[in-house]
Amino acid sequence: MKASGNSTVARNGVYRNHLTRARPAMREPKPRGTVSTMRALMLQTLTGGNGLTIAEVPAPSGADDVIIEVHAAGIGFPDLLMTKGEYQFKPNPPFIPGVEAAGVVLSAPEKSDIRPGDRVIASSRLGAWAEVAAAHPLGAIPIPDGMSFEEATAMMNYQTAYFAFVWRGVMKPGESVLIHGAAGGTGTAAIQVARALGAHVIAVARGDDKLAIARDCGAHECIEAESEWLTEVRRITTGRGVDIVYDPVGGDRFTDSVRSLAPLGRVLVIGFAAGAIPEVKVNRLLLRNTAVIGVAWGEYSRVDPSMPRAVAKSLAELYAQGHIRPPIGGVYSMERCADALRDLAERRATGKLVLKVR
Repeated sequence: MKASGNSTVARNGVYRNHLTRARPAMREPKPRGTVSTMRALMLQTLTGGNGLTIAEVPAPSGADDVIIEVHAAGIGFPDLLMTKGEYQFKPNPPFIPGVEAAGVVLSAPEKSDIRPGDRVIASSRLGAWAEVAAAHPLGAIPIPDGMSFEEATAMMNYQTAYFAFVWRGVMKPGESVLIHGAAGGTGTAAIQVARALGAHVIAVARGDDKLAIARDCGAHECIEAESEWLTEVRRITTGRGVDIVYDPVGGDRFTDSVRSLAPLGRVLVIGFAAGAIPEVKVNRLLLRNTAVIGVAWGEYSRVDPSMPRAVAKSLAELYAQGHIRPPIGGVYSMERCADALRDLAERRATGKLVLKVR
């Protein structure tokens, strides 16, 4: 298979295009009614992709839930950790992984503002890697007009980025933002949201291909992760430092992230893709008047269930204005989901990885 332009062909033969927007189907799918059984990816053992099997299981149902005919599902680093028993939430196998489902509503509670036939992206703790998924009504968010199901699976990354910058970081236009892991699904979303909100974006990624992806997503400056990136940040900011660090990586680079801050700067803790959970010496925060801020979109949505809808409204406006376009790094069938998890584990993945269910 040959690719041209800005497209590439992945190791597993999945066609990838980082720059072009995924095109939605011209016809709106229609709900199929009640479904009794479904195909689903079941995790039998906590061994990553090797523990996955495809099974025929009862479909979820429930008058209090939104029941969704899944067309596409997200594949992210939290999913990889969960399949290995290394995530904060540790369900016991067997279970259906997946926390991001995009599809068409089959049924919804009468008092919900969601209706059968609506196109939604839903977040749940488990169950998205299946032909049918259930979600709490407040966790089902309408997909913006013109957005494909594949693009919609990335919207939880955009929800996290917007929540991080606006609700937690209280970012102001003109501030500088340093984004680690800038070529992945989380990082590319952060680049586009930060730029749309008026920030000067500095991206850190590993390798020329990933740096090019970060640049294509709108980063003003790009830095090689294996370089002396802290020195480069200080050069770019003429010694002042950055106002915000967006860190989904953690690990060894966290201390330098704190050192990279300008006075009144903030490190936004998104996750720990490097594996190790870092610690901070609080005297550094005291002396520089800086802060380390936790960002847990899912946990806060349980405290304030209205937050995801409010964020979704803002994101829909940014999408309509052309400010955000989720880059799709790979689309995988259910039979190839283990390949996606290996691409994540071996740091080959870029953009948003998608499980194509229909």
